[in-house]
Amino acid sequence: MTEQGTHTDKEKSLVSCGRDPKDAEVSGYVHSVETGGMADGPGVRYIVFMSGCPLRCRYCHNPDMLRMKKGALTPSTQLLDDISRYASYLSHSKGGVTLSGGEPLCQPDFVKAIFKGCRKMGIHTTLDTSGYLNKKADDELLSLTDLVLLDIKAGSERIYKQVTGRPLQPTLVFAERLAARGIPVWLRYVLVPNLTDDPEEIEYVASFAASLGSVVKRVDVLPFHKMGEKKWEHTSLNYKLKDTPSPTHVQIAAARKIFQKYGLTAY
Repeated sequence: MTEQGTHTDKEKSLVSCGRDPKDAEVSGYVHSVETGGMADGPGVRYIVFMSGCPLRCRYCHNPDMLRMKKGALTPSTQLLDDISRYASYLSHSKGGVTLSGGEPLCQPDFVKAIFKGCRKMGIHTTLDTSGYLNKKADDELLSLTDLVLLDIKAGSERIYKQVTGRPLQPTLVFAERLAARGIPVWLRYVLVPNLTDDPEEIEYVASFAASLGSVVKRVDVLPFHKMGEKKWEHTSLNYKLKDTPSPTHVQIAAARKIFQKYGLTAY
C-alpha cells in the first residue's frame, strides 16, 4: 500500500470517530463520565460532567465540580474516541451525548470540538446549562446543539440572586436566543421549599417560558434533594440548606399545575 493510500485510510478512520484530521486539538477539564444516563435528554445518554461553574447555587449537588482545574485535562480527541465506542448504541436508543457539569459554557471551545465530532458521527447533542454564560455560546456552538436543558433557577432577579449569587438577565437573553434559532428546550426548575416554591415566583418562570413559544418542549419540576450534602463537607463553602426538607408530592403537583396553566407540558 502506498504512503498516500495509508494516509487516506487513516483519515477515514479518524472521521468515523468524529475526528477531522484538519481540526485543531482542544483540551477541556472533565470531572467524570456516565455512559448510561437516562435523565439528561432523550434516550440513553453518554454524559460528560465538565468542571467549572460561575454560579454558587445554594442547592448545588455537584459542588466538587465548581472549580475547573479540579477536573482532569482531557483532549477532545480522546473523549471522542471513547464516545465512538458507544455511537451505534446511542443512535439505536435514540439517545446521544450530553455535556453537563458544572457549567459546560465555561469551556466553549471544548464544547464545540465535542459537538462537532458528535455531529460527524450522527450523534444527537444536548447542552445542559444555566445560560448565565450566554455570551460564550457563539452562533457556531449553537448550530451544533440539538437540544438545550435550560436551568432557570428562579423567576425574579431578587430570588435568582439569592439562589445563585448571580443576576438572572443573562439566562433570559440566552433563552430568547434559543427561541429565535428554533433550538428545542427542556426547561428545568428546582423546587426548594421556602426558597423557590412561592407560586408568584413559579408564575414568573412559567409566563416567560410560554413567551418563548413552541421551542419549550417540556418543563421538568425537579424536587430539591440532599444527595450532594456530603460533598459540601469537603468544600470551603457554607451549605445553607441543611434544615430544608424536600418538597411534598402536593407541593410538586401544585408547581406543575402552574406551568400547565400556561400551556406547557410539565413533569
